[in-house]
Amino acid sequence: MPVDFILSGFQQLLLGMPAPIAIILFSLIAWQLSGLGMGAATLVSLIAIGAIGAWSQAMVTLALVLTALFFCIVIGLPLGIWLARSRHAAKIIRPLLDAMQTTPAFVYLVPIVMLFGIGNVPGVVVTIIFALPPIVRLTILGINQVPEDLIEAAESFGSSPRQLLFKVQLPLAMPTIMAGVNQTLMLALSMVVIASMIAVGGLGQMVLRGIGRLDMAWPPSAASAS
Repeated sequence: MPVDFILSGFQQLLLGMPAPIAIILFSLIAWQLSGLGMGAATLVSLIAIGAIGAWSQAMVTLALVLTALFFCIVIGLPLGIWLARSRHAAKIIRPLLDAMQTTPAFVYLVPIVMLFGIGNVPGVVVTIIFALPPIVRLTILGINQVPEDLIEAAESFGSSPRQLLFKVQLPLAMPTIMAGVNQTLMLALSMVVIASMIAVGGLGQMVLRGIGRLDMAWPPSAASAS
């Protein structure tokens, strides 16, 4: 199963990497992408995760989130492009996306357990379904917001539909698409924690155990780590 293969790869990579190297690497990535302040915050946060003994659980959660995000991008980006180019299909799919975004997260767990059972792979599947709508909708929005005069100019120079998409529409829509990726990432993180109810590993299990024991220290610690 592709989900199992990708998830296993992420888990082996993250769990096999020594914690000090991972902390330095993630901090450097955050620094390069978002500046020195974010790099320092990432460094402090990762050290805190290791200090409370939640490193392994955090890496499992990260692997689950990255796997779900990968499949959301692979599915959602082409779907959004297709719906932006086909108004008829968009009229059919948009109500489904509306329903998916308004359905409570817990509702998704029941059919997934019935179809796939419990464990990490079903947890990734339910996370993909829950987190998919934002990237689809914002891809549609980004492409539809490309100014018509730029499209007409590209067509007047003889651009093919493929060139128009990859050299004009997608580059101009990229900020909106990345906002969709950000929203999908946030939803995936929240759903991975909720999916601990169907035996998904990671920080969600710490939250679930803390609630079960009425231990008020465990859930905030796990939430901070996530």
